[in-house]
Amino acid sequence: MSTATQRTSGSGIPRLRVMRVIARMNIGGPAVQVSALMRGMDPERFEHRLVTGFVGPGEADHLDQRAPGLPVHRINGLGRAVRPSDDARCLAELVAAMRRFRPHIVHTHTAKAGALGRTAAVLARVPSRVHTFHGHLLHGYFSPAKTKVVVTAERGLAALTDRLVAVGGRVRDDLVAAGIGKAGQYTVVPPGTSLAPAPDPAKARSMLGLPQGCPVVAYVGRITGIKRPDRLLAVAREVHRAVPEAHFVVCGAGDLRPDPEAVAELGDSLHQLGWRADVETVYAAADMVLLTSDNEGMPVSLIEAGLAGLPSVATDVGSVAEVVRDGSTGFLAAPRTADLARHTVTLLRDPQLRREMGAQARAFATRRFGEERLVADTQALYTSIAVARGWWTAPSSER
Repeated sequence: MSTATQRTSGSGIPRLRVMRVIARMNIGGPAVQVSALMRGMDPERFEHRLVTGFVGPGEADHLDQRAPGLPVHRINGLGRAVRPSDDARCLAELVAAMRRFRPHIVHTHTAKAGALGRTAAVLARVPSRVHTFHGHLLHGYFSPAKTKVVVTAERGLAALTDRLVAVGGRVRDDLVAAGIGKAGQYTVVPPGTSLAPAPDPAKARSMLGLPQGCPVVAYVGRITGIKRPDRLLAVAREVHRAVPEAHFVVCGAGDLRPDPEAVAELGDSLHQLGWRADVETVYAAADMVLLTSDNEGMPVSLIEAGLAGLPSVATDVGSVAEVVRDGSTGFLAAPRTADLARHTVTLLRDPQLRREMGAQARAFATRRFGEERLVADTQALYTSIAVARGWWTAPSSER
């Protein structure tokens, strides 16, 4: 694809055209990152297109709830479900969209969009292809046989990709160890996000129907298998026996229904909020955050907790340890109910420790996981590609 038709900004600076492809913008980490990049990239240097599918049943759309008005092109069949006939039509639509927009870079996010988007980019002769691994599918998602198929496919796709982006060092190392791409292809770009201004804790609790004088544990995220909502409820039950005044807030929805027995035992101490656009209200009402997943990339909910000044208790999986500093901003544990419950009880019984860890969590998250840093890292990545290919001369500040 020729770059001779490169568009320029009002100031005459050549603009790099980037098409961003993600399967669906359901509420979660990938959608948060994509919307931050769409809002934050320098329009004098970059021209963007966002292509996505539709969210599935039981999912909330980030574009509706948290990023209304963000320009987007929807393609049927680009969502979560895998259907060969729909996928073939989707691939053809992606190729056509790329030929119209003529991007210099196609940047894909999530597994299905990564497969279809990178294949379409090859067919449309897009010069450069980038893919972000917001996590990986190597553990906890599929049977060993299906995991082997996924790994084989990702190895082939990596060979078609100029740059691979991992949200954390542990995610990158796992992928390289599985033979997916070479270490030199990878750039680690941690997530970046921000929180809207929050109400004061008393008002937040009133808004959510929570009592004022009790410790509150929050979970924010999808209710799906890999997140282990069954373990979340098991931890809550153990904690409730040790700290009967504790309340538990679950902000999210998904494809799993809670265990009726566990819900009954927790009674009025369990508050199931469903999806809420005002997650800052949930954090403002909470004393700490709990994450019980079997596998993660770098969970945005824990970053948000840090920005809100809350300590976390989380399973030590994926790149979680790059968000929660064990013993400093929270506690990490093996994926075992007893360990997670023990750490949670420790925090609930020690308000001073919660305050100290929360303050350290806010300082760490603000420094490392801001939106501006995410945008700057991504712009630097694109600039390095443009300079290497001779599309741009590097600004002196980036040489």
